[in-house]
Amino acid sequence: MTPKNSLYTSDWDYTHQAAYYHLRPNYADAAIDVLCEKVNAGSRADYVIADVGAGTGNLTIMFSARGLRCLAVEPNAAMRQIGIERTQGLPVEWIVGSGEHTTLPSTCVDLFAMGSSFNCTDRAQTLKEAHSVTKPGGYFTCMWNHRDLERDPVQRRVEVIMRAEIPDYQHGSRRQDQRPVILASGLFTDVEYYEFAQQLTRTLEDYLATWSSVRNRFWDFDSSEGRRRFNRIMDRMRRELGECTDLNMRYTTALWLARRVD
Repeated sequence: MTPKNSLYTSDWDYTHQAAYYHLRPNYADAAIDVLCEKVNAGSRADYVIADVGAGTGNLTIMFSARGLRCLAVEPNAAMRQIGIERTQGLPVEWIVGSGEHTTLPSTCVDLFAMGSSFNCTDRAQTLKEAHSVTKPGGYFTCMWNHRDLERDPVQRRVEVIMRAEIPDYQHGSRRQDQRPVILASGLFTDVEYYEFAQQLTRTLEDYLATWSSVRNRFWDFDSSEGRRRFNRIMDRMRRELGECTDLNMRYTTALWLARRVD
């Protein structure tokens, strides 16, 4: 049964996006290194991380590469299957669940991590779940890897194209400060915020393919109009960015970390 208010709703069903999700630029290595240091990950052999809304395993793989055990919680079958295939042989267990209802036992994980998924949930309910399944002294973190719209000229051009085609285009809660939501829960405290810049070189076609991993209300792949709008945007990007085979692009990993109130 699909959990109510889960990531797996009509608004956040990533079935069409699953095959492209691994193309997204991953989080900055420095961000994961600092996070692991702050939460003392790896300090014990039994340290456990729940990667909630794990998608196809992008963040899970980064934790696993550091020798950490992960419970990858993902409601979407298509995303989860790709994640299972990508993490074969790694210390990862895949679980059907959502941010609001992970199906995990109480106080079973040290870190409740959400990579590009907190905004896809009822955040207040997700924080209740995070408090329930983390151990005393545990932590909650959420993070996103944003296109740098201020310092990257390519991303600025892309933003102009997006708004020319979709005048009311918005980025949603993923670009908001998550501190007020976290503190309002009364369940987590000592919220810290970090930013980590990274410069990446991508081919134009890889960059355009990455947009197929995006799920939002501005184009709906289930509708012919949504597909036409998306293809129109991609064609325009290809024309206007086509002078560059390789794109040097800047991204910023934005990360919030909070300690569980015991």
